[in-house]
Amino acid sequence: MSSSSGSDSAVSVTDNVRRMMRHVRLENLAAGLSGGVVSTLVLHPLDLVKIRFAVSDGLELRPKYHSVWHCMRSVWQQEGLRGLYQGVTPNVCGAGASWGLYFYFYNAIKAYTKEGRQTELSATEHLVSAAEAGAMTLCLTNPIWVTKTRLVLQYGADPSEKPYKGMVDALVKIYRQEGIPGLYRGFVPGLFGTSHGALQFMAYEELKREYNKYRQMHSDAKLNSLEYITMAALSKIFAVATTYPYQVVRARLQDQHNSYSGLVDVIRRTWRNEGPLGFYKGMVPNLIRVTPACCLTFVVYENVSSFLLGSTSKLEGRG
Repeated sequence: MSSSSGSDSAVSVTDNVRRMMRHVRLENLAAGLSGGVVSTLVLHPLDLVKIRFAVSDGLELRPKYHSVWHCMRSVWQQEGLRGLYQGVTPNVCGAGASWGLYFYFYNAIKAYTKEGRQTELSATEHLVSAAEAGAMTLCLTNPIWVTKTRLVLQYGADPSEKPYKGMVDALVKIYRQEGIPGLYRGFVPGLFGTSHGALQFMAYEELKREYNKYRQMHSDAKLNSLEYITMAALSKIFAVATTYPYQVVRARLQDQHNSYSGLVDVIRRTWRNEGPLGFYKGMVPNLIRVTPACCLTFVVYENVSSFLLGSTSKLEGRG
C-alpha cells in the first residue's frame, strides 16, 4: 500500500511539473534578462557603495567613508572608473540571470496557479508565486552573488595585491579553498531575502490591478512607461523598507575580511557592536540605487516582453 502511495505521489509531482512547464515562456526569460543587464550596467557604482557601507563594521583594514559621495569620490581618486566597476561582471551576470529566471519562473507559476480558473490571483497567491520563483532563482545564482561581493570588497589600488583577478578566477579560487559551502555563503539569509522579491511583486501586481480597475481596464492592460515606473518605485520602496536587514547579514557572511560562525553569530555581533542601526547600514545608497534600477528593469521588461510576446502571437497566427 505504501509503495502504491509513493508511486502515485511521484506521478502527481511529475504531472504537476509537466503542467507548469507548459506555461514556461522564453520571452519572459529574455525580457527579464534584458532589464537586469541594462539597469546593472547603468547603476553598478551605487551597488559597490552600498556593499561597502553594509560591511563597515569598524575593522581597521577597511577604508573609512563618511558619506555616499565621499565613498564614491575616494574610490574614483584611488582606483578610477575601473574601481567603481569592480565586480561588474558577476553583477551583470547575476542580475541578468536573476531577473531573467525570476520572471521566467514567476510567470510560469502564476499561469499554472491560474490554470482553469476564471478568477484573478489574490495578493497571497502573488506573494507565494514570487517567493517560489525567488527560491528557485537563488539556488541557481547564489555562487555569482558570492563572487560579486568578494570582488567589490577588494580594497587597495595595487592589482597585484588583490586575491581575485576576475569573476572566473574568484569562482575557481573560492571553490578550491572553501568548496561548495563557500559558493553558497549567505544562502540562508538569501532565502529570507526571497520575501523581499515576493513583497515587491505582490505590491507591483496589486498596484497595477487597482490602477487598471480605477481606469476600468483589464487587470493586465498595458501601461505607459511613466506608469510602470511609478508602480515599480512604490513597490520597491515598500519591499526595501520591510526587508533590508537581511542584505546586511548576507553581505557580512560573504565578506572575506571577517569570520562568522553562521547566521546567528552575524546577528548577535552586529546587534552587540552596532545596535539596531547596524542592520540598516547602506540602506540610503541602496535605495538610491535599487529604486531607479527597479524602475529601469521593469520598464525594459514590460516593453520587451510585450514586443516579444506580440511578435510570437503574430507568428503563431500566420502559422
